[in-house]
Amino acid sequence: MPATQPQPAGAPPKGAAIEAIDLVRTYRTHLGVLRRKKIDVEAVRGVSFAVERGQLFGLLGPNGAGKTTTIKMLITLLLPTSGTARVMGFDVVRDTTEVRKRIGYVFGGDRGLYDRVSGWDNLKYFAELYGVDPALQDQRIAALVEMVGLTPRIKEKVEGFSRGMRQRLHIARGLLHDPEVVFLDEPSIGLDPVGARELRQTVKGLVDAGKTVLLTTHYMFEADALCDRIAVINDGRIVAEGTGADLKSAVANRTIVEIETFGVTPDAVERLRDDSDVVAVNTEERDQSEILLVQSDKGAQITQRLMGLLGDTRIGKVVTREPTLEDAYIDLIARTGSGDEAARAASVSV
Repeated sequence: MPATQPQPAGAPPKGAAIEAIDLVRTYRTHLGVLRRKKIDVEAVRGVSFAVERGQLFGLLGPNGAGKTTTIKMLITLLLPTSGTARVMGFDVVRDTTEVRKRIGYVFGGDRGLYDRVSGWDNLKYFAELYGVDPALQDQRIAALVEMVGLTPRIKEKVEGFSRGMRQRLHIARGLLHDPEVVFLDEPSIGLDPVGARELRQTVKGLVDAGKTVLLTTHYMFEADALCDRIAVINDGRIVAEGTGADLKSAVANRTIVEIETFGVTPDAVERLRDDSDVVAVNTEERDQSEILLVQSDKGAQITQRLMGLLGDTRIGKVVTREPTLEDAYIDLIARTGSGDEAARAASVSV
């Protein structure tokens, strides 16, 4: 993607809401204990993507793939080693102040709030910190509290808030200065199903309100339900980009056979992987059982053969279904990662 001329601070922004062009971030670390050796590690290796205005864009990838490092460069917390990034047309290195005026950042977890004061007082404090006009603060806070669904509880101390309520308060905090672009870094991590559903409705509301949103998440169904477009990052590189349907098309002709097993051995799993009609076998721990997720182009035709290959393994439920975004994601990570990442993708469901 060709670079464009930088705009002076305060100039009307042009182009996409977020642009990353060949972003690279290298950091120095040490190996060894007695004879420490300095080495350079590339956390991000030439990442490029664009997010259109008003779009909800998902950035997915395993832990350590470079998601958070990429976001930190986009929100001006880290300098790129090389490459270019712009937010609402402003360069993240040259126009740092202009970028910060236009972005909000919301991260997952409990940090960043004051437990012993009310949700309202938290927002008043951050409104002062962000330089929100004092004449507009109460009106702005009330509107945000209504948007995130916290009006009945906002005058209570935050120490009594559930994790889901805290996350919604985080979102309200990130919107106090009315940013045009919102970065949500794993906002639903650790939430119960009810809290996660409420948070997804809040995220949809941001786009309805005209915001551009970049979301990172480990929950594939969440990305599939929310995102207009998705990019998958692995080992510091973008390895796929498109709609959820685009990514699923890579495995669309396959069928997933889910086999519930008890006490399955590594040898039995390898026998499945060695079958000529099996494309991939992933495993997932659930309660007291281990679920084998077998991808095949032959569909249910080979189910009986698969069960025979498991030998004396005790088998529970067997279900045949169509592939999901999670299946496509695991397949993609296994094909594009390093040896360690491929092994994790083969043995862990996201």
